[in-house]
Amino acid sequence: MYAKTMPQAGRLTTRQKRIFGIAAVLVVVLFGGLAAWGAMAHDTYGTSANGCVSVTVPNSTGGAVLHHCGSQAQAFCQASFRDDDQISLLARPQCKLAGLGPAGS
Repeated sequence: MYAKTMPQAGRLTTRQKRIFGIAAVLVVVLFGGLAAWGAMAHDTYGTSANGCVSVTVPNSTGGAVLHHCGSQAQAFCQASFRDDDQISLLARPQCKLAGLGPAGS
């Protein structure tokens, strides 16, 4: 009813339009920046290489990442080539990628 008695009540002023436009541009830039960062950010747990091992194993919540570097990775890989459990079988290819093959090689 208010808009019918005052026709100008439903219209935005030029200043209000400018403020809404700036806010919309800022939101688009913010979400675009977050999307670009998410797509380009370096994943430290992504691959096994340079003496670091990352293994994704089944877990009660869907999956877990086992990540080891240095002496921990060496011990983990030596144990994975000794044992025949599921985690050891999953770890062997990742250990080879990291350059931590079986002790005999």
